[in-house]
Amino acid sequence: MGKVTGFKEFDRQDEAYKPVEDRVKHYKEFTVPLSEEEITKQGSRCMDCGIPFCHSGCPLGNLIPDFNHMVHQGEWQKASWILHSTNNFPEFTGRLCPAPCEQACVLGIIEDPISIENIEKNIVERAFKEGWIKPQPPKTRTGKTVAVVGSGPAGLAAAQQLNRAGHTVTVFERDDAIGGLLRYGIPNFKMEKEIIDRRVAILEAEGISFEVNVNVGVNYEVEKLKDFDAVVLCGGATERRSLPTPGIDADGVVQAMDFLTQQTKVVFGQEIKDQVMATDKNVIVIGGGDTGSDCIGTSNRHGAKSVVNFEIMPKPPGHRSPATPWPYWPLQLKTSSSHKEGVERNWLINTKEFVTDKNGKLTALKTVNVEWEMVPGERPKLIEIEGTEKTWPCDLALLALGFTGPESTLADKLGIERDARSNYKAEYGKYQTNIPNIFAAGDMRRGQSLIVWAISEGREAARQVDIYLMGKSDLPTKNEAGDLVGI
Repeated sequence: MGKVTGFKEFDRQDEAYKPVEDRVKHYKEFTVPLSEEEITKQGSRCMDCGIPFCHSGCPLGNLIPDFNHMVHQGEWQKASWILHSTNNFPEFTGRLCPAPCEQACVLGIIEDPISIENIEKNIVERAFKEGWIKPQPPKTRTGKTVAVVGSGPAGLAAAQQLNRAGHTVTVFERDDAIGGLLRYGIPNFKMEKEIIDRRVAILEAEGISFEVNVNVGVNYEVEKLKDFDAVVLCGGATERRSLPTPGIDADGVVQAMDFLTQQTKVVFGQEIKDQVMATDKNVIVIGGGDTGSDCIGTSNRHGAKSVVNFEIMPKPPGHRSPATPWPYWPLQLKTSSSHKEGVERNWLINTKEFVTDKNGKLTALKTVNVEWEMVPGERPKLIEIEGTEKTWPCDLALLALGFTGPESTLADKLGIERDARSNYKAEYGKYQTNIPNIFAAGDMRRGQSLIVWAISEGREAARQVDIYLMGKSDLPTKNEAGDLVGI
């Protein structure tokens, strides 16, 4: 695959970023694409490694060496066909996926891995530019109807696959635009929303119906779902985690998703009354994941006075930890483009109190340094370090603590069983709940996870729905070994 000696001849090259002082003035994407010549070289680095562990690293089972080889040969249209055969939305994953495939790349054992994610992005953008991505409506209809609840990556993938099988699909979205967390949970500077609109236009042209501002179980009676032959629940894991900390209700303590959603809506011309702004404020972001990073980037664009980040876990090593050897996902420090725009990062720190003035407005955070006591066979124990108490000036605290699971409304009203982690109970591989014609996929079934896993679950759930409705399915699937069948 690629050029036999390519990995020896060419070094890895990634997209550059526009200067910080320029990009923090706007909410547009700010990557500087590589030239076609350079991208071709990157495809040429793919080794003839015999067993491509990138396949197992990718939840979709993308045929990575195959599309890398097509890029190496300049066969971009073939590369697009191969990529889309396993991934409905590479324009999403090519921008937002943490690329577990790259961490499983065989070349990564000795050198920098293949830049798979960037190659993927370039393939799909070239395909849109050349007009190769066209609606593919089914030739015949089965007469079966399916409701998909939720229009995030899992819901959109399930909808497209089911539509291709000939079923009539309606997607319900409770927000005012399609995309789920892709729409309002991901800042525009990471993925411009026209990218979603471009793909949704293809799906509509294929015959999928979309209904927005429809909150099933709230302003849309669950009884109406009985009008459909099958239902796929893809509502995500949206119950936000909070802190059992004194002062948590202070004016100035805000959930990260509220902060990010408001800003994205403002970018697209909506008026938000009392929008939460970081302008001229001392901002502390609690939580060190991707959402925390997004809050840092947004705060800097607001013109925050200072931005500080707290993480309760230890600082990861700069290189792959021996505890997570290749080809596993590594325990390793991640520094995002938002981190590079300006932030003071702190690890092993716990918030003890949100301090307010007499009017209930946040003025400071009290913290203590901590350490983790590890005892074999027991849960890690958090130990506070005496004498490390500190008070930090803070006007805005953003809680980027992740999600505890899906909301319970639909499960309660439909009578769907939930597992010990509060996820909608649906057997992996079958995706079927205790109600035979209702299926669940994505974060709603597996808990908070990656976009690439959501797409994979949507595709696999669609196949199981098709089997339920028709007794068989020609939709592609991954078998238990992770291999692709039916392509």
